[in-house]
Amino acid sequence: MKLTLKLDTTFKYLQFWNSLFNLTTKELNILAVLVNINEKQKDPNLCSNANKKLAAIELSFKDPNTLNNYVKKFKDKGALVLKGDNYILHKLLSNKDEVEVRVLR
Repeated sequence: MKLTLKLDTTFKYLQFWNSLFNLTTKELNILAVLVNINEKQKDPNLCSNANKKLAAIELSFKDPNTLNNYVKKFKDKGALVLKGDNYILHKLLSNKDEVEVRVLR
């Protein structure tokens, strides 16, 4: 049997993998906003100051530094990885082109 899922938004894609990271709905939404902004900005650091400023505007946060609390949560839960000085998405979350999942018993 083959099951095909249409994960046409970043949020849906992150939500698909969320059983591995246990993010809340709010955390998923914030991470999706950061990912979408970074896809446009092409910054090597997903959580750069510039990206956080843009995300704070989109999320209606008064202070972009509020996002630092979420960045720590994402890192602690494994959704973000610190590579050098840059935060990057876990490899499962960064490959949005096509993913094949097989369930073995």
